[in-house]
Amino acid sequence: MLEQCSSGFGMLALASLLNESKTSPLLAQAPSHHALKRPTQAKSVILCYMSGGISHLDSFDHKPRLQSEAGKPMPMKVERTQFNNNGKIFPCPFEFKQHGQGGIPMSSIFPHLGSCADEIAVINSMTTPVNEHAQGNFAMHTGFPFLGHPSAGAWISYGLGSANQNLPSYVTLESGNAVPPHGGVGLYSSGFLPAQHQASILQADGAEAVTNIKPSQAMNLQRSRLDFVNRIDRAFKTTVKGHDDIEAAIQNYETAYRMQSSIPEICDISDESESTRKLYGLDDSDAEKVAYGRQALLARRLVEKGVRFIELSCLTKGIGAGGAANPWDQHGDLEKGHRNMAYQVDQPIAGLIKDLKSRGLLDQTLIVFTGEFGRTPFSQGSNGRDHNPFGFSLWMAGGGIKGGTVRGATDEYGYHVVDKPTTIYDLWATVLHQLGLDHELLTYRYAGRDVRLTDVHGNVLHDIIG
Repeated sequence: MLEQCSSGFGMLALASLLNESKTSPLLAQAPSHHALKRPTQAKSVILCYMSGGISHLDSFDHKPRLQSEAGKPMPMKVERTQFNNNGKIFPCPFEFKQHGQGGIPMSSIFPHLGSCADEIAVINSMTTPVNEHAQGNFAMHTGFPFLGHPSAGAWISYGLGSANQNLPSYVTLESGNAVPPHGGVGLYSSGFLPAQHQASILQADGAEAVTNIKPSQAMNLQRSRLDFVNRIDRAFKTTVKGHDDIEAAIQNYETAYRMQSSIPEICDISDESESTRKLYGLDDSDAEKVAYGRQALLARRLVEKGVRFIELSCLTKGIGAGGAANPWDQHGDLEKGHRNMAYQVDQPIAGLIKDLKSRGLLDQTLIVFTGEFGRTPFSQGSNGRDHNPFGFSLWMAGGGIKGGTVRGATDEYGYHVVDKPTTIYDLWATVLHQLGLDHELLTYRYAGRDVRLTDVHGNVLHDIIG
């Protein structure tokens, strides 16, 4: 009876009195698939999404042959590209250096990340089946290149449950002029999963992180009205079959109620030290770096509070960047655009890695840095690159990942994968594995079949696991 009344608040109060649990029984943490086999490495995921398609050739996949053959025609068949305005071999405009004990090559536009090389595992053999931004974004977020499927964050929320009753388990951070990538907020959807697993979007530098989060009436009055609505909803729930949507609505009401006090507290960084602020670049004169740095700092604070999945959003950065939804999309003026975008994210992400490590949280937090595809080794127009789905780079850090390593390779031009081809399904199978979840067992019955994030594919990348 206590569990059914007001979304479990009676049971929550009882559990609190008995000192047995910190979470509502309806939002309780789910058991790990690997709980009896090995200790879970990670508890949270931070996705640093480089929307627009960061060029692997100008960041983490060094190809000297582009320099030696600059301006020559490609010596192999060129596949049709997004705009099919293909030029000659385009050399990387940035210097590469080796970093860390493993000698990981990184472009000069990432000096701060270079200092974290021993924590990072670079995958230079990523592939994707799509070559357009919205489809690429959906594929990278959900495993499927179209609307309607749950995001990886929603799957992880569904699989692990909540570790904090006062916060959503899946959060997307925005700041400044950041907007969702092409595909919109559907990228953060719970799809056919219960609606409480969809992302909550927080404005990291807004007057209100969540619109209307401040109560417009006394809390006791608001609580009474919410209890009344819940009683009506639960009465209706007993009259219909398949009540997941009703239960999800009730839980969302309750989470929103509790967020009124927890969200302003999380977003108030006045208690952070000056050295921590500098670590994330919050003292910089560049407004976009400061805005992204605030997202990175809030990501750490959310991890500390037990939020399962946090996504950071890039901002449009000056002339040479792509549009607001895809700021890494440099079809022209790549040197300026990529330099500007890297300056925005380099120090904040490196600061996040170092801060998590200093607090003993890096082993519990899996960081994923990726875009939706790579860029071509030949030019589009005079000084840009088109989309390349046949081979690109991403990296992972923390959460039991073996740092200082490089997995797979593209050919000498960085065009096609030639060693250890890796798919989006492999990526998410590995992420779930590090969270203690078996990607083949994490399923949801929908449209007559047991659907999963990795569809019918995916292999755990054991060679990058520490």
